Amino acid sequence: MIEKILVLGSNGQIGTELVTALRKGYGNDNVVACDIRRPDYETKNAGPFEFVNVLEKDTLKDIFQKYKPTQVYLLAALLSATGEQNPKLAWDLNMNGLLNVLDLALVYKTAKVYWPSSIAVFGPNSPKENTPQFCTMDPNTVYGISKLAGERWCEYYHQKYNLDVRSIRYPGLISWKAAPGGGTTDYAIHIFHEALKKGSYASFLSATTELPMMYMDDAIRGTIQLMDAPADQISIRSSYNFGGVSFTPEVLAAEIRKHIPDFKLNYTENDPRQEIANSWPQSIDDSFAQKDWLWKPEFDLAKMTEDMLKNLKK
Repeated sequence: MIEKILVLGSNGQIGTELVTALRKGYGNDNVVACDIRRPDYETKNAGPFEFVNVLEKDTLKDIFQKYKPTQVYLLAALLSATGEQNPKLAWDLNMNGLLNVLDLALVYKTAKVYWPSSIAVFGPNSPKENTPQFCTMDPNTVYGISKLAGERWCEYYHQKYNLDVRSIRYPGLISWKAAPGGGTTDYAIHIFHEALKKGSYASFLSATTELPMMYMDDAIRGTIQLMDAPADQISIRSSYNFGGVSFTPEVLAAEIRKHIPDFKLNYTENDPRQEIANSWPQSIDDSFAQKDWLWKPEFDLAKMTEDMLKNLKK
């Protein structure tokens, strides 16, 4: 069977790189990039592109009707920091966008749906270290609340309608190709740009704020690995914990200094993102992903830092 894949939210930090990877695997014409915004020249000309707002169900239905996708990746979302500035829109986009896609996937018999969750589903009363797959989850951002609700919907559609929905709880994602999308972990991308441009950076998170992170290469590889796994190996239908590497701004700065010895790190105060970060895990137990579909990250902090700086210098 020839796969026909829709990527909704294809212009974002994840979508930009996921579309490229999927087109390598399935052929340019079989991966349809979809977004509310015009894509860059390279994406637009590499394969099919459609303007889509996931909240407009009729337009979305037309796209499903036109392509009859075998797989759908729904990436359109408002992230944690941006979501706090517009909570109602964040809820609407993150929740109703998902429900629209789940409903249409049933109607058009889409074989597999992918929807990303986040470490934002955890909250102040979740265990901070090696946060397990199943534990107290009390998110205190609209982003986290919508992701936790989305996880429940995904599991519900699987149990009730046998829809093959798969999901990963992404940690902070670090990439050099696309701009970050307004998340709490974005400092870990900005720091590289500023280190090369100015030799200094003012972090909006404190020196000792440890958070789980992952290099985008690993995130894309893991996402496709999950989607390629046989359905009978998928034991988690809400969303899988997904681990990479954990570090603080201070530890990251020390690694950058191995390449840029005079790099200086300062800190800003009273940034609302600090409060969000304080409620999130410091490290993730992803043993279910390791066991079910043999997940293993390839990039540690040293390898990621070297690769980021090398690519940003180009």
